[in-house]
Amino acid sequence: MASSAPAPGSKGRVVLAYSGGLDTSCILAWLIEKGYDVVAYMANIGQEEDFEAARLKALKIGASKVYIEDLRKEFVEGVVYSAIQANALYEGVYYLGTSLARPVITKTQIEIARRENCNFVSHGCTGKGNDQVRFELGYLALEPTIQIIAPWRIPEFFERFPGRSALLEYAASKGIPVFQTAAKPWSTDENLFHISYEAGILEDPNITPPKDMWKLITDPEDAPNTPERITIEFKKGKPVAVRNLDDGKVITDGLEQFLYLNALGRKHGIGRIDIVENRFIGIKSRGCYETPGGTILRAAHVDLEGLTLDREVRRLRDQYSQRLAEIIYNGFWFSPEREFIMTSVEQSQQNVEGLVKLKLYKGNVIIEGRSSPLSLYDDKIASMDVAGGFNPSDSEGFIRINAIRLKAFVAQKKAATGSGF
Repeated sequence: MASSAPAPGSKGRVVLAYSGGLDTSCILAWLIEKGYDVVAYMANIGQEEDFEAARLKALKIGASKVYIEDLRKEFVEGVVYSAIQANALYEGVYYLGTSLARPVITKTQIEIARRENCNFVSHGCTGKGNDQVRFELGYLALEPTIQIIAPWRIPEFFERFPGRSALLEYAASKGIPVFQTAAKPWSTDENLFHISYEAGILEDPNITPPKDMWKLITDPEDAPNTPERITIEFKKGKPVAVRNLDDGKVITDGLEQFLYLNALGRKHGIGRIDIVENRFIGIKSRGCYETPGGTILRAAHVDLEGLTLDREVRRLRDQYSQRLAEIIYNGFWFSPEREFIMTSVEQSQQNVEGLVKLKLYKGNVIIEGRSSPLSLYDDKIASMDVAGGFNPSDSEGFIRINAIRLKAFVAQKKAATGSGF
């Protein structure tokens, strides 16, 4: 792979992360216009897309080759389930659906760049968002000599296309078929884990999203009046089986389990959030998300840990989880700190094994029981009716020892302020 870019305007070979939408279709045409030979690459990570139509569209625009890579299994089993092990949530609410997909996409994009002897990679991320950071940190970590073309940071591009109308005019002039509607003024990003909605009318954080915005999940008010009961079985903190207690259906394949949980979550109105988050680059952003299967899975996993995970290990892992979520959100998947934390998380999950019973009902995931062959729960010690080997008089010494520093603190406070309150 070449170590430097050709002179501006001369031909080079580019792998473009292509979605088939307006932005990347125009970027594809613009790169060709500037003299580049463009290989279009689409990652199938579970978005609802007509991939064959997108392939034909890219070829019609002028791509020399189109790759459509099915990365769903790698995404779910290699990335999503690791995040579930860690109970990773950014700022306590966001399931990291977009953030988790980016390393899977970038890794394959770099593999294609090597295969096709490309000097450049390109993407359609804006200059204000997180995704430009996630993509490009991945590119440079995996292929340090790669050259990056980020059109939305190039003045020649963003000055030529200051808004959507300019892109639509350009698409029309190039004969690029696009489907845009003013009736739905927001942007979306979808994969198997979630769908996100942002921009447009959502930029006012006080505007309630219209009911028809939500694409995946049934409105909880319209969800079935009859609950559905399932069990999820875990081994080493990852799901290995999902059983529907109503119809007896059992699923053990990793990807198929997640698809099934998604279908159940969508049906029962589970997994919607509307938040204002802190982007890595310093901007606050309003986002709406639908994460049906992930919401069910995380609730079950958190519950099983209560039965099987040591208290102090869980406290440490929870501290790591918060930092891990920030690392992933900010785009540092290919970092030593991410690998260090994930290794620790995986160690913590060795005995997270068992079965969780859940009721799915009108937007709620209700835990109805749990069991494990590796449980730390002792019903005799926990019982209020039998001693179970626990001597209640031992509690007196425990309380007195823990009160020592509290006595000292209150005495100090009295000396300093005259009051212990």
